[in-house]
Amino acid sequence: MKIAILSLCLLITAPFIQEQHLSISHDGEKIMTVNREDFADEVFGKPFVDKKKTADLIKQLEEEINREPVSAKIGKTEEIIPGKPGAKVDHQTFIEEFYHYLHSTGSSTIDVPTIPAHPRVDSELLATIRTKQIGQYVTYFNKNNEERSHNIRLAAEALDSHVVFPGEVFSFNKVVGKRTVEKGYKKAPVIVKGEVSEGIGGGICQLSSTLFNSVDKAGVKILERYSHSKRVPYVPEGRDATVSWYGPDFTFKNPYNQPLLIRSKVYGGQMIVKVYSSDVINTEPNEVPDASKQLPEEMFQ
Repeated sequence: MKIAILSLCLLITAPFIQEQHLSISHDGEKIMTVNREDFADEVFGKPFVDKKKTADLIKQLEEEINREPVSAKIGKTEEIIPGKPGAKVDHQTFIEEFYHYLHSTGSSTIDVPTIPAHPRVDSELLATIRTKQIGQYVTYFNKNNEERSHNIRLAAEALDSHVVFPGEVFSFNKVVGKRTVEKGYKKAPVIVKGEVSEGIGGGICQLSSTLFNSVDKAGVKILERYSHSKRVPYVPEGRDATVSWYGPDFTFKNPYNQPLLIRSKVYGGQMIVKVYSSDVINTEPNEVPDASKQLPEEMFQ
């Protein structure tokens, strides 16, 4: 966390007031009360503000106040859902006002200033980069396996509408997030060291493998991809991409000068990943073999 070091080390020319309390609020709602004297420090016998305690206070305020922005996305009926701005503590302004009130006498209240946090992706950008399809891949799964189907659908929703900017590195684990029970993932068959077992989030690798083939068609630069220890049936041999939160990831880099839009949808027993961009993009696509539509009785990972 970058804090203005010069401001933190400002000399306090007036002594702190014994047992004087300062109320801190945000949008008119009281958050906490601090004692001015708690922030007093001395350097070579001269009074200063304790910069570590001030930094700790700002961290507390961030936990209370900071609000992450929400990016725009494409809805179920293909409408663009606008993003929502977030907010974060304005460090510099707060420090200046905080130091001012530390000098004051009597009870005081400081309202924490914030600055807007803009969404990573807005509606205008989405409208621009969903015009030209440059990649698509379809895989098939047994929709009667409810747990596995549920996991695939949940992960696909997390991936859908994600934008990869020019030169940016995409990480499957970072974008989809940790697969946990708290997020709604269920136990389903997974492959571990060549053996089939039950694990939370089983089925996710079908999404990562479908994504790999789709973006590979679009000509991105594949950085990190690992095959399963046992052959999987939903993609041609050697065309899979296994992922695990504490293990392998699937990553690629956008080599183009235009952002890429990833769409991921589940229709019945089909997993479809498409890649879009703007009309002006010039791609270098790759030839990728299609997945088989023939399903075994059960599939893993």
